[in-house]
Amino acid sequence: MKIFQFNKESGKKITPFNSNFILSRIVQTEKAAHIGCMHLEENGIIGFHQAVVPQLLLIVNGVGYVRGETNEWFQVRSGDAVFWDKEEWHETKTDIGLTAIVIESEDIMPELKMPLKEKRI
Repeated sequence: MKIFQFNKESGKKITPFNSNFILSRIVQTEKAAHIGCMHLEENGIIGFHQAVVPQLLLIVNGVGYVRGETNEWFQVRSGDAVFWDKEEWHETKTDIGLTAIVIESEDIMPELKMPLKEKRI
């Protein structure tokens, strides 16, 4: 499991075409990708299972906890992106609720677009 960041601070200012915004790049794929939005209510859980393909979980709202194959839990919040390799066991849970975008593809390499999160929360 790797935790990356896509928050405003990790982005780059975009100004062409009279634009004025910050873009935080996430991934670029050459193969098909499945993209979905997960809504976990209070005490929600995505149970312990193996990833069918590499997957990237982008936390867009709320706070939760993730783990890989060990029982060590890591807190994640808006702006964090969690990556699991194919066949890696993982689980996500929340006490207060969270919303996340999931990207699943054989061709995900988030380290090419996002910085690793430097410290555990």
